[in-house]
Amino acid sequence: MSDNEETEQHILPDTEMIQESEGEMEEVEVETEVDTEEDKVEIIAGSSIDLTAATFCLKNEDHTLGNALRYVIMKNPNVDYCGYTIPHPSEAKLNLRIQTADDTTAVEALQEGLDNLTDMCQHILDTFQGEFEKGEFTYDEKPNW
Repeated sequence: MSDNEETEQHILPDTEMIQESEGEMEEVEVETEVDTEEDKVEIIAGSSIDLTAATFCLKNEDHTLGNALRYVIMKNPNVDYCGYTIPHPSEAKLNLRIQTADDTTAVEALQEGLDNLTDMCQHILDTFQGEFEKGEFTYDEKPNW
């Protein structure tokens, strides 16, 4: 990390499911430490003046976020193009290019895409936890292979 990048420690409240001795699940609040960099996203030179087309550099991200975010952003009817590249495997950077129609900007499309992806992930987590709490599953300690 270079001298001009500042890293802050944030403690986020979270919940975790633990199993009590009688087999019932209990929700316990835990704290999760997360490092955040001040300059996580930057707009790369070459964007249009009205920002209907822009390339964003997301630091410390890879294909996991890139492909999911590209998919969600392309669902927006105001987005004409969205694609991403990883410039080099040894650099933890993701370049995301967004081109939009005249009635929205690439920044708005990125923000909406991030919000939609967050909502989608939260829905998946809530659905999983709800089904897990029902306890209607079997667990075989011996692998099938």
